[in-house]
Amino acid sequence: MSFGPNPWHQSSWDARAAGNFMAGGAGSGLIVAAALGGGPAWLFLAGAAIVGIGLLCVWAEISRPWRALNVFFHPRTSWMTREAIVAPALMLLALAAALSAGAAAWGAALVALAFVYCQGRILRAARGIPAWREPTIVPLIVATGLAEGLGLWLLLAGRAAPLATWAALAVALLARQWLWGRWRARIQAAPRALAAIDAAGRGVQAGTLLALALAFAAMLAPLPPAAIWVLQAVAGLAALAAGLWFKFTLVTRAAFNQGFALPHLPVRGVRRS
Repeated sequence: MSFGPNPWHQSSWDARAAGNFMAGGAGSGLIVAAALGGGPAWLFLAGAAIVGIGLLCVWAEISRPWRALNVFFHPRTSWMTREAIVAPALMLLALAAALSAGAAAWGAALVALAFVYCQGRILRAARGIPAWREPTIVPLIVATGLAEGLGLWLLLAGRAAPLATWAALAVALLARQWLWGRWRARIQAAPRALAAIDAAGRGVQAGTLLALALAFAAMLAPLPPAAIWVLQAVAGLAALAAGLWFKFTLVTRAAFNQGFALPHLPVRGVRRS
C-alpha cells in the first residue's frame, strides 16, 4: 500500500539520500576529529571530499538534478537550504585548514558541526515519519557523526591516537548509545519500522560496545605498539560501521509514515445524523 489510513513506507528518499546522511556525518566528524587529534593535513580534505560525495548522492537522487540550485532559495524555512549554504563554507575552511591549520582548523570543525546539525534538523522536520520527527533524533545524528568521524580518524591518521582522541571517542560512543536508547523508547512507529530499527540497534550496540571497550583499553592498559595499531583499527572500524548501518536503516527501512487518522469516514447515500 502506498496511500491510505495504514502506515506506508515513504518512497521519496532511497539509498542515495541515505548516502548523504552517511557521508555527510562521517565526513563532518572526520574534520572535527582532525582538528582535535591532529595528524596529516589531508584529513581535512578527506573529510570535505566525503561530505561532497554525500551531496553528490542526494543530487543524483533529484528527479531534475539541474534544478538543484533551487535548494538555495529558502533559507528562512528549509534546513536543506541551510545545509546547502553551510556546505561551501565547510569546503573552503577545510581547504584553509589543510593549508595552514591553526585557527582555520577549529573554524572548519565548528562549521562541520553546523553541517551535521542541519542534517539532524532535516530529519526532524519530516513530521509525518515517527522515526524521524522525534526531537532526540537531532543530537543522536550529531553524536553518531562524531563517533563515525573519530572512527575514520583512527583508520586514516597513520599515527597512534593521543589520549584526547580516545577520550573524545569514548564520550561520543557513550552519547550515541544513550541517545539511541532515549530515541528508541520515545518513538511510536509502524511494527515494520520498529522491527528494522531494533535489528539495526543490535548492530549499533555491538559496534558501540566493542569500540568503547577498546577505547578504554587504549586509555588504561599499557600495550605494545603493534597491539595499539590493531586495537585502533578495530575500534575505528566498529565505531564507523555501527553509525553508517544505523543511518542507512533509518532512511531506507524505518521511514514509515504514520498513515491517516480518520475516525469518521463519509459514506455516500447515508444521511447525516
